[in-house]
Amino acid sequence: MFINCKGTLIDLSQPKVMGIINLTPDSFYSGSRSSSEKDLLSTAERMLHEGADFLDLGAYSSRPGAVDISVEEELKRLLPAVETLLKHFPEALLSIDTFRSEVAGKAIQSGGAIINDISAGKLDENMMKTVAKYQVPYIMMHMKGTPQNMKDLNQYDDLLGDVLFYFSERIRAAREHGINDLIIDPGFGFAKNIEQNYEMLSKLQLFKNLELPLLVGVSRKSMIWKKLGITPEEALNGTTVLNSFALAKGAQILRVHDVKEAVDCIKLSSELIN
Repeated sequence: MFINCKGTLIDLSQPKVMGIINLTPDSFYSGSRSSSEKDLLSTAERMLHEGADFLDLGAYSSRPGAVDISVEEELKRLLPAVETLLKHFPEALLSIDTFRSEVAGKAIQSGGAIINDISAGKLDENMMKTVAKYQVPYIMMHMKGTPQNMKDLNQYDDLLGDVLFYFSERIRAAREHGINDLIIDPGFGFAKNIEQNYEMLSKLQLFKNLELPLLVGVSRKSMIWKKLGITPEEALNGTTVLNSFALAKGAQILRVHDVKEAVDCIKLSSELIN
């Protein structure tokens, strides 16, 4: 499978790593926050040096119960970061983590290469039109509700069946808009409790039926640290364990806070999987 990023075809037959850079003051893992230009550049340089294929920039915290912010505030945090990163690292492929079409459009105009939408277009009816207009890869995640209320919306008749049906509908909508490059994210931690997260991970191979690249983001999430009775800061080892399992089940992009460890995980897992 390939995706087209700014005219470059990215081959996903070898799994890739997406490094998380949060431009928010309240993301759940403090180590991912970049509160100054110096922090931003230092984090990006380290991640790229360690082998990140993409950098995922988020200016709106989507953790459970996060405070809602305005479009203007999101743009104020995001656009200077995009411009700064591309000034210093012009070859970097920047993924823009937003569910707002206005933010997506302006970020792409500033040089963003991918849109990563936690709502798969459900929170902004203009999002798919915007992605189709610019023809950038579109990551569609499964979620119910909003970050403010999703933790109360984890009721399913059939977890995997419901999530796969959701994606079949979202894929059809994206294709009808003319979007070419789609990536699926099951949405670990979004409208799912800990047990549901593990059920979904254990059956991750079912997402291969969608015949699209699969992104997995479990890095330092509560499904790890709550299960182990630790903190997000102590959850790197658990992250690596679950990333290894996800790769064996077909994950093609790992979205992580810790790039070097994910790159090592892919290198070693590929020796076993292939």
